[in-house]
Amino acid sequence: MNQLPDLDDCRAAARTIERQIHRTPMFSSRSLREIVGCEVHLKAELFQRTGSFKLRGAINRVAALSEAERGRGAVTVSAGNHAQAAALACALAGVDLLVFMPRSASAVKVAATRGYGAAVDLDSADGAEAFARMYSFAEQSGRTVLQPFDDPRVIAGAATVGLEICEELAAPGIVVLVPASGGGLLSGVAIAVRALAPAARVVAVQPAASASLLASRPPARVGAAPPRPPGGTTIADALTAPAIGELNLRVCAEYVDEVVHLSEQEIRDGMRFIYARAKLACEAGAAVGVGALLAGKVSELGTGPVVAVISGGNITPQAAAGVLAEA
Repeated sequence: MNQLPDLDDCRAAARTIERQIHRTPMFSSRSLREIVGCEVHLKAELFQRTGSFKLRGAINRVAALSEAERGRGAVTVSAGNHAQAAALACALAGVDLLVFMPRSASAVKVAATRGYGAAVDLDSADGAEAFARMYSFAEQSGRTVLQPFDDPRVIAGAATVGLEICEELAAPGIVVLVPASGGGLLSGVAIAVRALAPAARVVAVQPAASASLLASRPPARVGAAPPRPPGGTTIADALTAPAIGELNLRVCAEYVDEVVHLSEQEIRDGMRFIYARAKLACEAGAAVGVGALLAGKVSELGTGPVVAVISGGNITPQAAAGVLAEA
């Protein structure tokens, strides 16, 4: 598969992965409805195996490996959620995996990745160096690179989140808020949702501190943000890809209607709200959609329904406690 996936590819991915993933629930939120004035639902991908949506794309990608590729093993790069997903997907398929993670990666995510059976390299100063080291090692070793987001099969796997949303909410004017970084989840959901509900709006939400897309409101065109200077940090560690993927950007330019950037305080506000009112123990990056709603940063909600994808729940107890303790 060398081109962007279409709806048929997304449905084929759903068939490929259906026995190895959970179909995650979607909850309505009366509290958010009272705040924003329309029906709001939370797609709870934190209940997915490995604690995030990432397993969907990882299993779909690993399933396409040839016998020769499986024998040589694989490499990937991740700050954490894709690392865990790729580790489990490879373990289920009997494929040896080495994961390159930046030294700043969450200790909980590193431990979980190793727990699923993958080897971990932590000798990279940041995500960009981790990518470079991964490509160098893959060339030397002959291992197959499992891209974390810039891959048609990964995108098709992530698109199954959008398929499930549309199967439960068959509303033409649906608005879907998607956490965004490298763009795998965003581009997959956008392809599926816009194919099934052409009048839908897809909104990308990301930390201002690690933005891979330019902030935009209609009719601005969605585009890639310039490279970030080193040193920017965010509590949303799952949303720190060094840049959006090339395939992902192509999808965003066509199907994403708006890009919203949040401050660190707005992300924390969203996370606290989800814990307190929805009782969902999400990670900070998963809370950005709700944070955008609370901050009033989405330009057009219409009459709903609105869906915020709660993309994962892999956060250390210490980090969660620190956010929840804030006034």
